[in-house]
Amino acid sequence: MKTVTIADVAQHAKVSKSTVSQYLNKRFDYMGEDTKKRIEAAINELGYRPNIVARSLKQKSTTTIGVIVANILHSFSTQVIRAIEDMCHQFDFHTIVCNADDDPIKEKRYIEMLRAKQVDGIILLPTGDNSDLYNEMLKVNYPVIFVDRTVPDVQIPSMLLDNEKAAGLGVQHFIDNGYRKIGIITNVIRNVTPRMERLNGYKKTLELNGLPLREEYIKSLEVCKIKEGLKEMLELADPPKAILAGNDLTLIEILKYVKEHNLKVPEDLAIIGIDDVSFASFYEPGLTIVAQPAFKIGKRAAELLLNKIQKKIPAEEKLVYRFEPKLIIRESC
Repeated sequence: MKTVTIADVAQHAKVSKSTVSQYLNKRFDYMGEDTKKRIEAAINELGYRPNIVARSLKQKSTTTIGVIVANILHSFSTQVIRAIEDMCHQFDFHTIVCNADDDPIKEKRYIEMLRAKQVDGIILLPTGDNSDLYNEMLKVNYPVIFVDRTVPDVQIPSMLLDNEKAAGLGVQHFIDNGYRKIGIITNVIRNVTPRMERLNGYKKTLELNGLPLREEYIKSLEVCKIKEGLKEMLELADPPKAILAGNDLTLIEILKYVKEHNLKVPEDLAIIGIDDVSFASFYEPGLTIVAQPAFKIGKRAAELLLNKIQKKIPAEEKLVYRFEPKLIIRESC
């Protein structure tokens, strides 16, 4: 079957090739309605499909960005992806989403694959273990933005929550409600930014309130071991009466344990989670949450990346963009 070209469309619509090209690129400033209708009809009748590869070579842009998330199971990741996709759609950009599973090797392969496909830029939730590769992209001015994490000695702009404040809001709410024995559980992923900063926020808030720091009340575990770790914590001679869940996946494992052991919330154990979850408001009892503005973070990351791609970089670009957490109070504390 013969490939339909712009020349075929132009001949069918009785216009020039440049007019068809302007139509395809949505440059309608000096184009009459009758001309647009004729070109649209010709495209439909001939079954014309633009040659994306040729177009990309000519424009030196694939109008595509890559998004590499650390773990797509996190509600934060899915919300960020949605915000990025919405923003890109407004500017006729496409997105390719990759899940690195917090694996530096997998992350490296995805970065290399996306660049081989000549995507115009990458939004990355970095594992932190590919600093040489991050800096190489920076050196050649390849557009890249970090989300959720910073990496030491890598000067790439990053969008992330004020994690210390987020943990502090949760701990302070426990204290304001009379709790003094407060534990924290996070899932262990090396020394990534949110985990470390949330632990710091937990410790600082206890200290500010004159409460002792008890190491047995702090656990960083793989997700599959969180229930076991909580069991150990609650079987201490002097167990905590309140638990701060470091993220959404940790919260889910804690709630599973609560259900399996018929614990009452907050009577037996008060719970606050960092990261919003879709079921927080209708879980029984309602879950007190420290939410982060994931959609706002994703939107800002996409805006900044598209600005870099289109050479509209802000005059005073920051290295770290912090976003405010919000305490949503319900019945779990």
